[in-house]
Amino acid sequence: MSTATALARPGAVLADLLPASRVRDAALVAGGAVLTGLAAQLAVPVPGSPVPVTGQTFAALLVGTALGARRGFLSLALYALAGVAGVPWFAGGASGAGAVSFGYVLGMLLASAAVGALARRGADRSPLRMAGAMILGEAVIYAVGVPYLAVAGHMSLSQAVALGLTPFLIGDALKAALAMGALPTAWKFANKRS
Repeated sequence: MSTATALARPGAVLADLLPASRVRDAALVAGGAVLTGLAAQLAVPVPGSPVPVTGQTFAALLVGTALGARRGFLSLALYALAGVAGVPWFAGGASGAGAVSFGYVLGMLLASAAVGALARRGADRSPLRMAGAMILGEAVIYAVGVPYLAVAGHMSLSQAVALGLTPFLIGDALKAALAMGALPTAWKFANKRS
């Protein structure tokens, strides 16, 4: 498929601008997993919280948006499965499913599919819609991650919210602002090149 055809086709995501093939899809899925693993290494501890601030959630949402729901989900599934199998690319070089923050990884699977589906409906082409997609994606991650943190960390839900949600809201707003500029700009650039 040509770039012009992908741009004109309803439901296209950025990855669709590349020539279609199974090799492309496999490379995009693997690349998205690696990007998420690398971004997870940008980890800053939050005092009092077992959950660090990382670039992992931003990468997961970016992967879902750029690749679409199916490839985004597969990419994050590969990331999660490889991490559980021992690849040390969860936050701070961790691996395995035993960490109290593993629920956030599971939430990223669902969030990447959700934002990918929204991107297929054009959410990645305007700043406000992109911000909405990112906020929804973050909400999905927290909807899985915070209750998991409560159960795995043997704490109340209100404690889990205080330690695993509240300290991250400002950073999430910054991530949404980055996405508001980055993805619509990528589409504008692609439109100019076609």
